[in-house]
This record gives sequence, structure tokens and C-alpha cells, in this order.
Amino acid sequence: MAAQISHKRTTPRCVCPIDPAKHPWEQEKKLHNRWHPDIPHVDTVKEGECFRVETQDWTGGQIKDNDSAEDMKNIDLSLVHNLSGPFRVEDTKGKPAMPGDLLVVEILDLGPLEGHEWGFTGIFDRENGGGFLTDHFPEACKAIWDFEGIYCSSRHVPGVRFPGLIHPGLIGTAPSHELLKIWNDRERKLVEDGEKAITLGGVLHTRPLANLPEPVGCLLGSMDKSSEEFKKAAKEAARTIPGREHGGNCDIKNLTRGCKVYFPVFIEGANLSMGDMHFSQGDGEVSFCGAIEMCAAFLTLKCTIMRGGMEQYLTPMGPTKLHVNPIFEISPLEPQFSEWLVFEGLSIDEFGRQHYLDASVAYKRAVLNCIHYLAKFGYTKQQIYLMLSCCPCEGRISGIVDAPNACCTLAIPTAIFDQDIRPCKEGPPVGPKLINRGDLAKCKYDGSLPLTKPTCNGCC
Repeated sequence: MAAQISHKRTTPRCVCPIDPAKHPWEQEKKLHNRWHPDIPHVDTVKEGECFRVETQDWTGGQIKDNDSAEDMKNIDLSLVHNLSGPFRVEDTKGKPAMPGDLLVVEILDLGPLEGHEWGFTGIFDRENGGGFLTDHFPEACKAIWDFEGIYCSSRHVPGVRFPGLIHPGLIGTAPSHELLKIWNDRERKLVEDGEKAITLGGVLHTRPLANLPEPVGCLLGSMDKSSEEFKKAAKEAARTIPGREHGGNCDIKNLTRGCKVYFPVFIEGANLSMGDMHFSQGDGEVSFCGAIEMCAAFLTLKCTIMRGGMEQYLTPMGPTKLHVNPIFEISPLEPQFSEWLVFEGLSIDEFGRQHYLDASVAYKRAVLNCIHYLAKFGYTKQQIYLMLSCCPCEGRISGIVDAPNACCTLAIPTAIFDQDIRPCKEGPPVGPKLINRGDLAKCKYDGSLPLTKPTCNGCC
């Protein structure tokens, strides 16, 4: 008789429960919205342990499930992103992950919290957040999405339904004090030099150029806000807006169930944090608040420590050994589409000015080309801009060596629409064949900054 093999199965331990009805600072384990090495860890996880992390939406509950965009227009961006953690990681003998190690994070499962199967996508007001095309679409807008299993749809963008690829928009390890200083010094120099000192200053209009440390709105977990330690940390803690060497807000939609990420470790314990859960995202997340931001979500994770892995696998691309970046193994799971409509963009801006191999300008043109095309099928341009931020579209750098033009493409899966959006001999739908798709929740833009509009005669 064959011997019985015993398999020990345990329910993942919840190391950070969330109550979506409470503010981030009211949670059982207080959330944080800055990066700093001194933020206290909220729990310790062991190498090989399966653990569950719950997350609040990245705004901390500021955006509501309604048909008004006032919350999007008046959002307090000093309070974002709200992150669960940090989590100290130790091996089975109790030795923590150490600087120079790699922290391997495997995403086992993720999804919405029960009873909170909805999310939102937004366009920020140009003078409060902006976005990739904020000079074209300066007004705040919002769409609410409902989840049905793997699919989502929106009353604000009717006629579109697609499967989501749930992922954390933001996940990373804590910086060391040395790395934190590198971040702050280089970003402060960018701001001080001003927009005229950079090539894209007159083409991309999201401002500020970088979000420097700001004590207002700062949340540092369980650190006592009245202490001198908090006051010092709040003045130097890095904002969570950009991705950096440690991972962070890189908005990579493929970090989903079944993937592995290899994070560099900069401090003892690694101090892993995460949040900003997305139900779906298009490449680039172009409207800035552009993924389908989940109201409340969970992740089930497992960590492994690779001792000395940074030196073995990550080659610094900068002046110090800290100038490295994570790598990841892609998940085998992703939506399957067989037919796409692809839009091309070159590094020539809306005024006809030539830029040298600039992929940002080329991608902006590809997105604009797509928006103006799909607007012929009953949608407003704002609806399409927002949709391209969150639907499973694919962005590519197709050419980066053929001077002077970079070439980028944006591919849209045609199956997500309830109508045929391909060109045909009869032309775009008109009259009774043109279905009006309504509009987003929207607020008027009250600012005075100039807009960028097509300059050719007869362009809309």
C-alpha cells in the first residue's frame, strides 16, 4: 500500500485588513502615503508564507459611486497614494532581508473585496493633477465601472465591455536614507531648472514637473504625528507619484495573478508596501487617474529572499550601486483578443514641430489619432480618452532608431465594442446608424491656461 503523503494547507493570514468605510488613518493598521525608511512595519511575514493584504482605493475613499465629477475636480492629491504596509520580510530562521538582497514577490491571487465590486476612472482638472493630454482635455471627468466576474462595464461609457487584468498599480520596497536623498535631490533640481530646461516642457503639460516632499497630507503609518521623528520624516519623505528604483508606482498591467517580481532590497527587512489596485488598465494609463481604480481589493502573496541577488542580477545604470530597477516574470494569464485596430504616431507634435526620436511625443500622437477616429462612432472625445486609459489596449515603441522620427503604436481590441469600428467603404455611421453614447460625469474647466487644438483648416 502506498504511503500517505501529508500536505499542510493553511488559509493565507491577513496581515492588513481594510474597512473601506474608514479613512486611511482610521484603519486597524494605519496606511501610509509617502516613502521613507523609518515608517514602522505593520507586520512581519516569513519567507514562503502565503499572506493576504487588503487595500483601500488610492485616494483613500475621496471618489464616490455617483454621477458627479465634483469629487474628481476637487480631489486632495496631497493625500495619495494610500498604501498597505510596510511588511518586514524574514527567512524561516528569523533573519531579515538585507540590503543587497533581492525580494521575490509572487502574486498568487487578487480581486475586489466582497460587496465592493466597483471602481472608477477619471480625468483630473488641468490645474489639479492634469494628465497626458491635459492641454486637450482640461476639465475633470469621471466614469464608474461595475464588475461582473472578470468583466466590467460602465453606465458612463455604454457599448463597451471587456475583461480586466487585475494588478497593483503600486508595489515596492522601502528606500534607504541614501536612496531617498538621491530621489529628492534629482527631482528638486528638475523643478528648480523649470520646464524650459527640458525638451518636453512645451509638449507635455502635467504640472508640477515633480511632486517634492510635502508635510501637508503626509501619512506615515503608526508614526506619532506629534513626535519630532514624524516632523523630520514628513519633510523628506518622498511622494508616491512616480515609479523609481525600488518599484513603486510603475503601473505595469501585467503584474497580475501568477507573476513574480524581483525587487531590490535597500533596508533591513525590505519593508514591502502596495496599493492602488487596478481592475484594468491600458498601456500608459494616459488620463493619469486612468486605470479602473478599485474601491477596495485584496492580494495574496508569497515572498522569497535571494541573498546577494542585487549584485548577481541587477547592473546599476547610474553613478551608484543603488541605481537599479526591478525585473519581473509575466503572468501566463491575460485577456485573449484576435482582432485589433492599430493607430500610429510619430515624433511630430500638434504644431508640426519635429522632435528627435521622442517616444513620448510619438505616443501622444498615436493616442490623439485614436481618440479623433473613435469619436466618429458616437462617443465624446473625453469618453475615449478615459476609455483608452483603462481598456486592454496595447502601446508599443515600434521604432526608436530611424532619426529623426520615433514611431509608437496604440492597438485597440475591436471585440470590446458592440459595433464594428473598422473603416468601411460606406464611411463612419451617420444619421440613424450613429448611436449617441451619452457622456461622462463632467465639470467645467474654470482655468485660463491655453488649450492645444488641431491647427489645420477644417479640423475638429
